[in-house]
Amino acid sequence: MASNLPTSGNGPQPNRSQGVGPTPVGALQGLDPERVVYLGTSSKALAPALRLAWMVLPDRLVDPVLAAKTPAEWTTGGLDQLTLADFLERGAYDRHVRAMRQRYRARRDRLVERLAERVPGVRATGIAAGLHAVLRLPPGSDETATEGALRRAGIGLDTLSAYRHPAAPSARPHPALVVGYGTPAEHAYAAALDTLCDTLATSLPGAPRPT
Repeated sequence: MASNLPTSGNGPQPNRSQGVGPTPVGALQGLDPERVVYLGTSSKALAPALRLAWMVLPDRLVDPVLAAKTPAEWTTGGLDQLTLADFLERGAYDRHVRAMRQRYRARRDRLVERLAERVPGVRATGIAAGLHAVLRLPPGSDETATEGALRRAGIGLDTLSAYRHPAAPSARPHPALVVGYGTPAEHAYAAALDTLCDTLATSLPGAPRPT
């Protein structure tokens, strides 16, 4: 880095690297610990209300960061910190992360399998990590109309074009939807998959009707 400025790198969180790929992505900080600040948070792995985060700093940044943090120290509960420290020391955090990876991997696999069975014209992509899939629709599909049909059926999702930068080239993108599979409660997931597949089957050109 020519400017010698520090770079931040997120620690792998259960809902970012669910073990859905062959190998979890390693931390950037391990490549250059004197320039990369390793960041982590309990908000995604455990609960947003816990409001705890951590940094692994180069030695030269420890004192400046502590000085900057002191005025805001009151926002971090001591009991929460001690509880999380115990959770980490007992290995419970690692066990929790592994269990969540397995759970979300199973959800992803069920999504891919059901789409292949019920709506083979729709292909799930971008599934090697994270909790979202990009559903590539058949050519000629109206992604906005399909999104509307799914929302009316109770499925929350977005069109891929909603993520498109306004200044991006004007070439028409392939119609696609972005759907998250981590939100539905466990007892509701099967029904959500049925609704997703049934609605796609009746909304897309040339898609087979549900049986």
